[in-house]
Amino acid sequence: MNEKILPDDIESKSLSELTDIADHLIQELESKKNLEESIDDYQYLIKLNNLIEKKFQKDSKNISESTKLKIEELTSKKNEKKLVKTVNEVNKFLKNYLAKQKKTDLIIPIKYGLFPGGKKIRSKLIFDVGKIFNVEKKYLLYLSSAVECIHAYSLIHDDLPCMDDDDIRRGKLTTHKKFGESTAVLAGNSLLTLAFEILSDPKFNINNNKKISLINLISQSSGHQGIAGGQFLDLNYERKKVSKQKVIDMEIKKTGKLFSFSCLSPVILTNKKDQIKKFSIIGEKIGLLFQIADDLIDYSSSSKTAGKKTNKDSKKGKATLISLLGYKNAIKYASKLKKEIFNSLISYGNNANDLKETIEFILSRNK
Repeated sequence: MNEKILPDDIESKSLSELTDIADHLIQELESKKNLEESIDDYQYLIKLNNLIEKKFQKDSKNISESTKLKIEELTSKKNEKKLVKTVNEVNKFLKNYLAKQKKTDLIIPIKYGLFPGGKKIRSKLIFDVGKIFNVEKKYLLYLSSAVECIHAYSLIHDDLPCMDDDDIRRGKLTTHKKFGESTAVLAGNSLLTLAFEILSDPKFNINNNKKISLINLISQSSGHQGIAGGQFLDLNYERKKVSKQKVIDMEIKKTGKLFSFSCLSPVILTNKKDQIKKFSIIGEKIGLLFQIADDLIDYSSSSKTAGKKTNKDSKKGKATLISLLGYKNAIKYASKLKKEIFNSLISYGNNANDLKETIEFILSRNK
């Protein structure tokens, strides 16, 4: 009995070609009457069948991964379409709001720092949570516009030479590079106070106690307990060995607090007091997720794609979860956070789908 060996080029053949070879061999075996003459062919067929199974599994995996990529691409386009809609609605509101104000020399740098650019992810979260609790769009626009003013102020100040010293933001010159440092500081200050003006506007016709709660919360999110305090720690931790918890606390202040406001503010407009703590935590976690994604972009993306200078964190010795945990472990930590957030949203069923889509977008973005 001579054992038959599969030829060297057999693995390069396609699944259909291997199947044809097997079918032909089976036909030959069926025509043979002597069992002893057929043993070698049977063993050869078994080897061939094993190869076919492996090839099938591999092809099936490739097909599923390809399908998954197509689904992810379509989902991403769908999410971007929703984001563009939010961007247009919030920008329209802000432009109309500024158009009604007395014109000053600071309006031009204010608009430069506020428009265009920006994905309005914080605003999208406001709309997503608003959908869960059925809050009217006209109220969500006031919340979103205030948040975008705070966010724009923080970016203008973060880019200053005394802070992170950046020349490019959203694919264009930073405000201080365009108008000078003093003008950028004053434009940022104006945007900060404009947020409080929007929320205290009589046309934002909600219960006064709720209005005070919102102004109080956005103030905390922006000051030393939030963005300003987080930026202070971010600068103070450069080139220092910092614990994981301190990095997390810093990133929650720097980014998570305003995300917390975005998720919590639509709930404050309702009478769902039992949901306030829950969405405050969800918002902080989404903010932390966003910051990790932002750090990953700095680590792995190009300046052209990101629309800003990249690889800054490592050069400046920034304390991030990537520098602390490593790239792969930071991704694992982000996945763990996403799972925790999604578990918190189970009880809201399909009403939370938009919010979950936005979270997926945050993780998949490259700029």
